[in-house]
Amino acid sequence: MGRANEGQRSAKQIHPRVAVDAVLFTLTQGALRTLLVKIKKGGFAGRWAFPGGLVQLDESLDAAAQRELYEKTGVQDLYLEQLYTFGSATRDPSARTVSVAYFALIPPHAQTPHLGEKYADIAWFPVHDLPELAYDHNAIAEYALQRLQSKLGYANIVYSLLPQEFTVAELQRVYEIILDRQLDRRNFRRKIISSGLLKPLLKTRRGAHRPAQLYTFSQRQPMQLDVL
Repeated sequence: MGRANEGQRSAKQIHPRVAVDAVLFTLTQGALRTLLVKIKKGGFAGRWAFPGGLVQLDESLDAAAQRELYEKTGVQDLYLEQLYTFGSATRDPSARTVSVAYFALIPPHAQTPHLGEKYADIAWFPVHDLPELAYDHNAIAEYALQRLQSKLGYANIVYSLLPQEFTVAELQRVYEIILDRQLDRRNFRRKIISSGLLKPLLKTRRGAHRPAQLYTFSQRQPMQLDVL
């Protein structure tokens, strides 16, 4: 953007706008995926981005992020955490906009997106194979993935990505997919069982080998614990 355009923009806009952008993660087909929308109008038309929008005068930042995600997925009960504030003066060429980024987690059974009229398309993308995104959303994607990977080591937020019933092997696989590395099976099982995070069920799941014990989470709310 040239200096003349910058002057025109500053003459019309005295203060920055405040927006929220939401990085929504889920697990499908053995991969960690995130929800992207295709921009319909403006300088970034045809480019993919994270769902988001301006914060309304009568709502908090968290409420704005929850609203945007509900409009795109219909899901209200999800894990949501504020990430970082992105405020580069050049991040949005159409207007001076400060964005507060969030990341959220939902299980696979709740991941049907709603397109609506705001965007041209909506789809799930593997986090390790994202296109060139609009604005500074590639930086937001990297920051969100790093936060998620880091958080797995000291919090139980993985409950938001799993169904009600699962095996320890399935739980371990979720950790491995997100961290993009293998974990020692015996050590993981010992630590996860001793953590009190899981509640055994009077059920098993038959597979190629002997039946596997099914578990559920003892509670589905954020708490700190040492798993890795």
